[in-house]
Amino acid sequence: MACRIGELVLGCRDPELLAQFWCEVLGYVVVGREEGCVEIGTPEGFGGPQPTIFFSVRDEPEPGKSRLHIDLNPTDRDQDAELERLLKLGARRTDIGQTGDEQWHVLADPEGNEFCLLKSRIKPL
Repeated sequence: MACRIGELVLGCRDPELLAQFWCEVLGYVVVGREEGCVEIGTPEGFGGPQPTIFFSVRDEPEPGKSRLHIDLNPTDRDQDAELERLLKLGARRTDIGQTGDEQWHVLADPEGNEFCLLKSRIKPL
């Protein structure tokens, strides 16, 4: 039996703010709250078809650049339309040394966590 990713844990200053942002981005819902923490995922919650994301309050971000980031694939619109939607939700463009020839966009969430918007590779159900 192999393992699967059950949840991703992200330390942040404002779990409620990031939970709201990522719920809008991913179409997730809040599936649980504990003191200083918010968990989001599909309505099935932890153990469902997708990993949950657990936002845990931290006073200071971890030192150094995070080695983990999220790659997003649009499922119901093209990359340009999804980029516009993400920017309206509060994402911002981030320069990490791109050449301009990439087929993806590097963005940051409201707390500066980097993520990439790729071209759509997933066929809608």
